[in-house]
Amino acid sequence: MPCRPARPIRHRTDTRSRSHRMSHPIVHVEIPAGDAKAAGTFYADLFGWRIQTEPNFDYVMFEAQGGPGGGFTSLDAHTEPGDVVIYVQTDDIEATLAKATTLGGQVMQTKMEVPGMGWLAVFTDPTGNRIGLWKPMNPA
Repeated sequence: MPCRPARPIRHRTDTRSRSHRMSHPIVHVEIPAGDAKAAGTFYADLFGWRIQTEPNFDYVMFEAQGGPGGGFTSLDAHTEPGDVVIYVQTDDIEATLAKATTLGGQVMQTKMEVPGMGWLAVFTDPTGNRIGLWKPMNPA
C-alpha cells in the first residue's frame, strides 16, 4: 500500500524570480550498471528510451522523452548499485564547486574536459550524495 501524507504537501513560497530558480537545470543522470548494454536494453524495453553507444568513450547513453538524458556508468570501487548521479548545468563550474565547499560539500572530481562536448566536475553534498556539474561547450 503506498504511503500517503495525512494532509496535502504544501511547498513554501519562493520569493526568488522564476529565472533564478531555473538557472541550473538537471541535464544528465548516470545510472550504475554491471553491464551497460544490458541495462540499456532493459530501460529501452521498459520505458521506450532511445539507447546509443558512444564508441569514443565506451559509454552507453539514453534519451528519455520529456526529461534529461543520461548514461550507464560502470560499477567500480567508487560506484555501487544505487549510486545514481544527477548532473546540474552551470555557467561556472569552479565557482559552483567553491560555493558547494563553503556550504559543507566536498569536491570528488575537479573540472575535467569531455572532448568535443563540455566540462564536468563532481562533488558530494553534506549528506554524501554525489552531484555532478556540467558546462556544455556550446550552450543551447
